[in-house]
Amino acid sequence: MLLAALLSLALLGTTEACKGRSSFSQTGIVCRITRPAILVLNQETTKLIQKAFQRATYPDIKGERVILFLGKVNYGLYNIQISNLSISSSQAELKKDKSINIAIQNVSVIFKGTLQYEYKGGWLLAVHQSVDFEIGTSLDLQINTQLACDGGRVQADTSDCFLSFHKLHLNLHGEKQPGWIEQLFTDFISFTLKLILKGQVCKEISVLANIMATFVQDKAANFLTDGDISVDISLTRPPVIKDSYLESHHKGFLTYKNQSSGFQDSSYTPNMLGDSRMLYFWFSEKVLSSLAKAAFLDKRLMLTLTGNEFKALLENKGLDTTQDILQEIFQGSFRDSQVVVRSLVAPVITCKPEGTIVKSSVGVEIQLLHPDQASTVAFSFEEDVVTVIQASYEEKKLILDLSDFQIQHKSSRSFSTLSTSQESIQDFLKTLTIMVGIPVIISWLEPALTTLLNSKGLDLFDIINPEIITKEGYLVLQMDFGFPQHLLEDFLQTII
Repeated sequence: MLLAALLSLALLGTTEACKGRSSFSQTGIVCRITRPAILVLNQETTKLIQKAFQRATYPDIKGERVILFLGKVNYGLYNIQISNLSISSSQAELKKDKSINIAIQNVSVIFKGTLQYEYKGGWLLAVHQSVDFEIGTSLDLQINTQLACDGGRVQADTSDCFLSFHKLHLNLHGEKQPGWIEQLFTDFISFTLKLILKGQVCKEISVLANIMATFVQDKAANFLTDGDISVDISLTRPPVIKDSYLESHHKGFLTYKNQSSGFQDSSYTPNMLGDSRMLYFWFSEKVLSSLAKAAFLDKRLMLTLTGNEFKALLENKGLDTTQDILQEIFQGSFRDSQVVVRSLVAPVITCKPEGTIVKSSVGVEIQLLHPDQASTVAFSFEEDVVTVIQASYEEKKLILDLSDFQIQHKSSRSFSTLSTSQESIQDFLKTLTIMVGIPVIISWLEPALTTLLNSKGLDLFDIINPEIITKEGYLVLQMDFGFPQHLLEDFLQTII
């Protein structure tokens, strides 16, 4: 119910305004969750319904009636509490362009409290009584959840909420008067009690729905935030509900140190995503390039290796570390040196059917270390590198496979005289980049990105057969998943 409606929008974020339904122009990220996923998320709906009943406050019920032979009867039900709550089942259904309809069957609950009543009849008869009571009820609950934008955030509107009763039975403990007294008060209070239950339970469901909406949106925003880098996941239009899926559209703009940059020419159309998998994410290549730009601005695209680490990498690739050119570049000592690799400009990422294409300009410095920890550059070179990467996610790890590359040597500079010819140096540097440079960068990025994703809790999700598919101008993540029990537990902890 609430869970199906709100956890499904795992990327929902704040929204400055909800645009018209036809607007896709600013959409950088799309989240689509299909009907099978709604059914999985609905498995634990009963826990939230139970929480709604438990959190609801039930006011005292007071009234009076004039009864033949008894006269005026005043009554009140006080200190109403619930116990023995159980729910048989829950079903969810998507209604195109309308709502997520949730049917909760056979809710059984006992209400306990104190009944006080008094009446004055004929022949000087007066009765004042206070007894404990139990009201056993059995009911069904129908909630039609609409997703709306209100006050700058996505809200779940559960005002279309109905309770239908199968049973409502009053039992007075210790009452010595005939059973008709119980039946009499059942008739008195049943209508009022039904109204109060409906009002209080539906009110609490609405409160929980919007607590969860805020919870999920905050989780999503945090997932796409790291340090000074974040992604603006404001909605570009209201969420879309179809018969087979639920979909939300987000800006995906880069925000770095509170400075935001966006784009206006999104290529998204609904036919880019299917409905055979449970969950889909669509990313414009511009979102990916923006993230690469942010990583560059935040000086994250830099790798430093000690001379001995670099030597070990060379030897692991079968390169002779005693050859003259290496000895000249490192001036005879790997131990007293380090290798610094950095991106010179922000990489540009594009998506093609053959993979994710990363265009970057890379600078490499061989630095000599002195006893006072100062360093001087012994050798440096720059190259333009284009790589084609096929990405996958297996065993909770991000895998990056190099499928193609291009290298263009730009310049090299030695701060000492080298005997090796310039042509031989360029050939060696190209070999070095192919055999060591690109594999090392990929092997460094894989665990770094995996660690970042896991720091946001991705490894806690049961992700089934994920696929990363690149098309012209965009990337699609599609997957099935198990119920995110940890997320529900986190939420329930916030409302204890």
